[in-house]
Amino acid sequence: MGSIIDDDFTVSFITYIEFLGYKSVKKDSENFIALANIIEVNKAIIDTCIAIRKAQRIKLPDAIIAATALVYDLTVISRNASDFNRIPKLQVIDPHTL
Repeated sequence: MGSIIDDDFTVSFITYIEFLGYKSVKKDSENFIALANIIEVNKAIIDTCIAIRKAQRIKLPDAIIAATALVYDLTVISRNASDFNRIPKLQVIDPHTL
């Protein structure tokens, strides 16, 4: 991840919840995600999320993540890049293909 995440990284509040929402989250993972800047939901994200959901069949958490990236001009890093490929103008990287 070091070559993808240089100095700091930013995640959507929903990513933070998903990341830590598993019973078996290890302490190393908790320490890692604690370093992230967290973007909270706002009207721009909500409006963009609604537009994405109207245009694409996509799960709500993925739509929130995509909307957050679009509003803040960020790249989504996801092992499930195919979940995001149909969203225009969204930049997605699957770190497992690098």
